[in-house]
Amino acid sequence: MSGIRHRPDSEPETITTRAGLFGADGSGDTSGYGRLVREVELGGTTQPPFGGYFDDLLDALRTGLARREVNPDAAIEKAQVHVGELTVFITREYLPIVAGVLRDDPDLRFELCRGVSGVHYPDDTGRELHAVYPLQSITHNRVVRLEVCAPDADPHIPSLCRVYPTNDWHERETYDFFGIVFDGHHSLTRIEMPDDWEGHPQRKDYPLGGVPVEYKGATVAPPDRRRSYH
Repeated sequence: MSGIRHRPDSEPETITTRAGLFGADGSGDTSGYGRLVREVELGGTTQPPFGGYFDDLLDALRTGLARREVNPDAAIEKAQVHVGELTVFITREYLPIVAGVLRDDPDLRFELCRGVSGVHYPDDTGRELHAVYPLQSITHNRVVRLEVCAPDADPHIPSLCRVYPTNDWHERETYDFFGIVFDGHHSLTRIEMPDDWEGHPQRKDYPLGGVPVEYKGATVAPPDRRRSYH
């Protein structure tokens, strides 16, 4: 990426103000950072031209979608350039076909998906759950990030395992920790937490306390019961 000039970053959108290190409610701020106040921001939309290879990438993606009789404007919500990296927001039902175009089109050839990460924005109303996919083209030595949003009330996103089989365990982990349901996954079960665990521990609304732990005959209380910060 060195030497490639891009447009300035998109203007951020502030969705809420968070107090404390984690911002969780109901269990106390056990971090000691209760006086920390900061804004939670989401990037906006960057307008073309983007610079570097980003314009060619988006043009090729739009052409590939049209070739498959998919309306690019319906599949692509927006593009965002931040710190020299391109993120393309995709309408969730179009995710598999967009990923297929990115993988198979000769001008794109994003052969590698490096997994999927979940993000929870409780105040991003109707788009609380985000799934983020970093893709890499080994052929063209390029990178791009896909981002898909779903509401808490309907946390479903299509699985990409048929396009990128190595996403199998990544989707299970994201389901385990964030509660995103990847439709079409052949075995969407918890991968780190016990099968009977309640809730999804990396969501912002998950209590910070935890569960008691027995260690060599002694019981260690959850963090929010050990001490208090004032």
